[in-house]
Amino acid sequence: MRGLWVTGCVAALAAGALPVHGADGAAVFSQNCLMCHQSGGTGLPGQFPRLAGRVTHIASKPKGRSYLIELLNYGMTGKITVDGQELIGLMPPFAQLSDEEVAAALNYVSALGDQPRRAYAPFTPEEIKAGRAKPPKSAAEVHADRQALGLDKLIP
Repeated sequence: MRGLWVTGCVAALAAGALPVHGADGAAVFSQNCLMCHQSGGTGLPGQFPRLAGRVTHIASKPKGRSYLIELLNYGMTGKITVDGQELIGLMPPFAQLSDEEVAAALNYVSALGDQPRRAYAPFTPEEIKAGRAKPPKSAAEVHADRQALGLDKLIP
């Protein structure tokens, strides 16, 4: 099923984790990601991807962590498949969020879902800052990175 997804809420990936340097991941998710990714990061089938149970898997590898940081900073556009459903749309960039807010949001969404957790180090503001210091990418380049991660079986 085709739908419009807006993944401006990968920041929502910070579900349930402790606040990072004062930022509250649940609050960041609620203010920026909830509208699309829904309560608990469950998404909206056919329109907005589920985050719960997926982000920790992606964050368990360095390439996945970089992708998540890029996704929140630069957004993404193009066709993706999540849970067997094709989604076509746009996730806006969330570059206006602070390094602390992005880390908190990613840690929050990483804790969402019932699936077994993979070991991963929590995101830190310093890691977000380092990711932002790299050359910027277009939303289409972020999409290409996601496609490559899917081929590597890093994106469930």
